[in-house]
Amino acid sequence: MMDWVFGWPLWVVGPLLELLLVGFALLGVRFVRARVLPRLRVTHDDSHFVGTMVHSIMVFYGLVLALIAVNVFETYNEASGVVSAEAAALAALYRDVSGYPEPARSDLQAALRDYVGYTIREAWPVQRRGRVPTAGVEKMDRFQAHLETFEPRTEGEKIVDAEAWRAYNRVTEVRRARLDRVTIGLPGVMWLVVLLGAAISLSASFFFRVEDVRLHGILVMLLATFVASVIFVIIAMDHPFRGDLGIPADSYQLIYDHLMNR
Repeated sequence: MMDWVFGWPLWVVGPLLELLLVGFALLGVRFVRARVLPRLRVTHDDSHFVGTMVHSIMVFYGLVLALIAVNVFETYNEASGVVSAEAAALAALYRDVSGYPEPARSDLQAALRDYVGYTIREAWPVQRRGRVPTAGVEKMDRFQAHLETFEPRTEGEKIVDAEAWRAYNRVTEVRRARLDRVTIGLPGVMWLVVLLGAAISLSASFFFRVEDVRLHGILVMLLATFVASVIFVIIAMDHPFRGDLGIPADSYQLIYDHLMNR
């Protein structure tokens, strides 16, 4: 439902969202005060009921918005943790295969460097477009094939081989977890609740009988600005690998530069 928005830079999304909601709020206030309120028999005593209703709507919507924002933030943090875990597992695997005798050592290290380089240069741009990269499977299969061909002869080689297999299994586990999070995001029905709730909450604030139209407009504009800011945060962090706040490949670049290419 909102997938097209995540390809836009945040400096465009933020001001545009603020403009849309503030514009809706100001036009709504003007329309309701000019065309709707004069046709309603609203007395001063009715303001208490209106205030209670608006307060109830804003409390429920604020609670929903807060829970969604917290969930999006936790998902973003989990994805960031998975990326760090995969980079750490790759570093551990590279150190383990460094204990193999030649020529197995060079073959395994080269295959692992190839995978990490591919992840940085090719897989990450694909992820930033919201798609799951698939070429990494072939590169990991090539590494596994090299690992399977090695036959340990001494007790030391058996220990190194066992540790390498353990590290490799850990890499495949966290790699799968990372790929599962590439397309994760709020479902369309949740975005419907967010946007429809914003419209309903702002619309409810139009029905107060405030004597000064400028005061009414300023207050509604401030409310719209705050709601737009929270929605903007949700958009910015909803897809962990997309947009300007998308998780970078810095963890992989670090081990590639300082461990694999030294």
